[in-house]
Amino acid sequence: MNRSRRDWLALAAAAPLTTLVAAPAWAQATSPAPSPATSPSTSAAQAWPRQPVRIIVPNVPGGALDILARLLEVELTKVWKQSVIVDYKPGAGTISGTDYVAKSAPDGYTLGILAIGVLGIQPALRNDMPFDTLKDLSGTMLVVGNLLMSASPKAPFNTLPELIAYGKANKGKLSYATAGAGSSMHLAGEQLNLLTGIEMLHIPYKGAGGAYGDVFGGRVDLLIDPVFSSMPHVKGGRMKPIAVMGLNRDASAPQIPAAGETFPDFDFASNLGLGLPRATPPDIIAKINTDVNKVIRSEALAPRLKEMGLTVTGSTPEQFDAYMRKSLRTFAEIVRAAKVTAN
Repeated sequence: MNRSRRDWLALAAAAPLTTLVAAPAWAQATSPAPSPATSPSTSAAQAWPRQPVRIIVPNVPGGALDILARLLEVELTKVWKQSVIVDYKPGAGTISGTDYVAKSAPDGYTLGILAIGVLGIQPALRNDMPFDTLKDLSGTMLVVGNLLMSASPKAPFNTLPELIAYGKANKGKLSYATAGAGSSMHLAGEQLNLLTGIEMLHIPYKGAGGAYGDVFGGRVDLLIDPVFSSMPHVKGGRMKPIAVMGLNRDASAPQIPAAGETFPDFDFASNLGLGLPRATPPDIIAKINTDVNKVIRSEALAPRLKEMGLTVTGSTPEQFDAYMRKSLRTFAEIVRAAKVTAN
């Protein structure tokens, strides 16, 4: 399970992705409707792409966003018969690169990997967002990576109900680690606090690397991190699994209960998507979405995503919008109720 970036990029030499959208009506009401073969929007989509397409990764090389972009690069180059170029624009917790995509020319030639959880959380944490997700971006869901709450082997509980019972009897004594304040992992822990009143203390790290050792040794009670990065340590006996922090069990570890089995609507899965400026012609958006959705479900790519611990979801732009509206509302409520800050 623990593979180097070089191993993952080697896998990318054999991979695909997708999306779909309803076709728009561009014809003016005062003019006869042109046939589909001569429709300006249809001809624009048929002619696209005429030049290389960039995929912006709003993070440094080496992480899940980079790996996903590299896999897309290989397969979409085949589909579009144009070069697909991965470009890195890290900063501000993926906000800088996503802002670059939102404000790029609306011609379909600049796409971006979206950390969808970040897009839902950041507007609740800051009042200086440089773009409006719903107004400035169109997109599709690509994959979902579940989060896992794991415990130190020394913890006196083994299940989520046992953790809650222990937490209520020892209010304020439990601690949980995450890769950073204001992350979906952080908010998952705060939502559990709000639902149960157990008052776990959040211990933010600059990345999860340092957190693992502290949980192994019992200096911190719990860790919330992606399933795919946690499971090697669970299998090695260095941590014990408590619950998947989502609605459903993870396909790669179906023996671990989901928090959604105890608390309906408890959903903190880490979703990744593909975005582009909303002002892009609708038929070009439709073509990109259709091609991408086919690729991520293909035999070349879907198994590799599964091996990374990612479940293919796909969506239409309309479903992406509905998910974002729900996320913005949910995260704003948690941030307000738990008095969460990004620092």
